[in-house]
Amino acid sequence: MENLQRHNYRIQPEDRARLMGHPPMLLWFTGLSGSGKSTIADAMEAECLRLGIHAVSLDGDAMRMRLSADLGFTEADRDEHLRRVGEVANLMLDAGLVVLAAFVSPLKSQRLRIRELVGENRFMEIYVNTPLEVCEQRDIKGLYKKARAGEIAHFTGISAPYEAPEFPDVTLDTSGMNVDQAIEALKFVLRKRGFQ
Repeated sequence: MENLQRHNYRIQPEDRARLMGHPPMLLWFTGLSGSGKSTIADAMEAECLRLGIHAVSLDGDAMRMRLSADLGFTEADRDEHLRRVGEVANLMLDAGLVVLAAFVSPLKSQRLRIRELVGENRFMEIYVNTPLEVCEQRDIKGLYKKARAGEIAHFTGISAPYEAPEFPDVTLDTSGMNVDQAIEALKFVLRKRGFQ
């Protein structure tokens, strides 16, 4: 971009990671609406803080209401929304945080773009692989009912595709595990990434 130049700051992300006492990491929770992404991310944030890990959650609805309030739900708008979220997460990683991002993010290309943006060593893909019928039974927001009635177009899992991750770092099925079990699975993988 013309007339823009990045400032060469003395403090680098590695310096902040040393201060924090842990590496920065983006835990990207993907799965259908109602799968349990936000519930697990919220519980994991609390567990991180209990363990002295500096963490913050980014939730799809909250980010839609704030960062992407100007966007709709076309495919282009959804892509732009996730691009913005990826950039925000990247800034938070540079600050040394663990970021817990809960977004449907239905396309492999969307998740790959975020992985490439933040870097392979700072990205963990968490696939909340809860069956569609379980998500529909929960239907906390009534979205599946509206989608089945044709009131919501391009609804992931009903009238729009969900491309499941091929090689996620962690797979969680909340129809067969509780939140505590999900947290233990996440902590196990984090320990392999350098967290104590």
